[in-house]
Amino acid sequence: MLIILSVGGSILAKELSPDSFLGYADALKELAKEHEIVVVTGGGAAARDYINVARSTGANEVECDYIGIDITRLNAKLLISAIGDAAYPEPPKDYKQAQEVLSSGKIVVMGGVIPGQTTDAVAAILTEYLRADLLVISTAVDGVYSADPRKDPHATKYATMTAKQLVSTVMTTEMKAGSKSPVDPLAAKIIERCNIETIVMEGSDPQNVLKVILQESEKNSDKKGVYLGTRIIG
Repeated sequence: MLIILSVGGSILAKELSPDSFLGYADALKELAKEHEIVVVTGGGAAARDYINVARSTGANEVECDYIGIDITRLNAKLLISAIGDAAYPEPPKDYKQAQEVLSSGKIVVMGGVIPGQTTDAVAAILTEYLRADLLVISTAVDGVYSADPRKDPHATKYATMTAKQLVSTVMTTEMKAGSKSPVDPLAAKIIERCNIETIVMEGSDPQNVLKVILQESEKNSDKKGVYLGTRIIG
């Protein structure tokens, strides 16, 4: 399988700990024994901090986006360093370059691409562009909820949902930092438009992410025994 993995910066670089990068590196190298992998890294708290300072000094939103993209690429370079020789040595800067370097047989790690696109949107577009088999969104929350559970005690988490339901759900959720909706509206629309098989899951344990992906790739598996967040189907 060709798998696109979006790893939120709040997971990968929460405290900028080498253990987090090394843990994901081990999981990715194990996964790469059987599958092709492209990873899209987020910016996390560091990106938000830099963007907040940029706004305060007068930067416009496009300039802030470019700053965020730079941070995502720094996180990509740290993950490449942790993976070592099994990774392509530089983060691709656009979708065509990602396609070109995938032929190297290495794990491909990249950050943001252009202003206005979140990490998840980049991963969703990349999934369609490369005709990948599966998109996995590894984030700080444990799935997609019917509403923000911090505000609505009756909010429920979806085990499975359609892409259309995903769009409807995230469009009614306030999309700010810390929101319990882990997929932004743009990414959700791309998932719907392209009918992308997607898993949204809490990714603090990279070994669990590895197990979920390996289990998902086993067509005859009953998909029991491994925690799964929300599976999005067509």
